Amino acid sequence: MEIPEKLMKFKLHIAFASAFSLISFSLVYLAPRFVDVLAYFWPLLVSTAMFLVAVVLFGRTSPPVSEDSGEKTGAVLLDFVAGQPEVVLESEGSYNSEE
Repeated sequence: MEIPEKLMKFKLHIAFASAFSLISFSLVYLAPRFVDVLAYFWPLLVSTAMFLVAVVLFGRTSPPVSEDSGEKTGAVLLDFVAGQPEVVLESEGSYNSEE
């Protein structure tokens, strides 16, 4: 009678271990093989690799940026994008339909 009483003390642990083992076995048994996943995604992997090679190639071959103007690189572009648009004033006679 001593063994069943000790087993009842650990019944929750045994249940969780059994459930974990069953779930792990199911995932391994039902999951697709790695080769199948690779065969499905090979176009995506190849195009991503080609894009990364192009980025590295363009990064190495582009000329270095000179900072002769004294401004940081991209500061003018950021000011242009973040700033308020300038109001374009038109000459008086260009769109005047009264003449």
